[in-house]
Amino acid sequence: MSERSRTEARNPRARSLSTLATREILELMNDEDAGVPAAVRAALAALERAVDAIVEALRAGGRLRYVGAGTSGRLGVLDASEAPPTFGVDPDLVRGIVAGGDRALRESVEGAEDDADAGARDARAHCRAGDVVVGISASGKAPYVLAALAAAREIGARTAAITCDASSPLAATAEIPIVVDVGPEVVAGSSRLKAGTATKLVLNMLSTAAMIRLGRTRDDLMADLRAANAKLRERAVSIVASETGLAPDDARARLERAQWDVRRAIAER
Repeated sequence: MSERSRTEARNPRARSLSTLATREILELMNDEDAGVPAAVRAALAALERAVDAIVEALRAGGRLRYVGAGTSGRLGVLDASEAPPTFGVDPDLVRGIVAGGDRALRESVEGAEDDADAGARDARAHCRAGDVVVGISASGKAPYVLAALAAAREIGARTAAITCDASSPLAATAEIPIVVDVGPEVVAGSSRLKAGTATKLVLNMLSTAAMIRLGRTRDDLMADLRAANAKLRERAVSIVASETGLAPDDARARLERAQWDVRRAIAER
């Protein structure tokens, strides 16, 4: 199968898509989505290498950077934005860089993914030696991402990639290519579908496994969460109560004394 057909090929099961009833469309999409976890599982060896590289870099003072365009870039920003409230890390530790900047988070910025100069420029502005930079592109061909990864490597960062095509330039460029071959989409070329789902699953694994390895949880509990809203404060109360045996009101009082530091509240005697 050619490089182009990996993400642009038509799906034989969807050839009569326009004639299907609503339930049939939904069943087809659901059937196609069911294969995504298996495709991610097939990439676990590369994911393991990437997580270990991220852990090593963060322990040494480096940072994690995601770089992508369109859906890929937005998913990187989404994952990065969840790290501070979930794991209590500094907002600069994990950052998402998207082609077209902040405007591209809300609307399509035409041509942004084709701007290689911008990719190299953004990488030099936001990455440094010792970081891990993860390029995200379903096709593995986005010039913005390719240039960003090349610039990151020149700077001295380690590089990984998330792509759906093992034969793509991105897979060849990255030190650690994570290839998730989900096959053709229900709507040909619409990589926000299975490819987007696969990318989200991979990002979940990269950041979460790295933070667990770095001691940012207490087993399965978000012990370093930032209790910045009512939901997270209630979660903090639940964690302290479960770990100490205290009643919720007493757990809340202890958290207030600890300025909502969950670990301090648990350790109080």
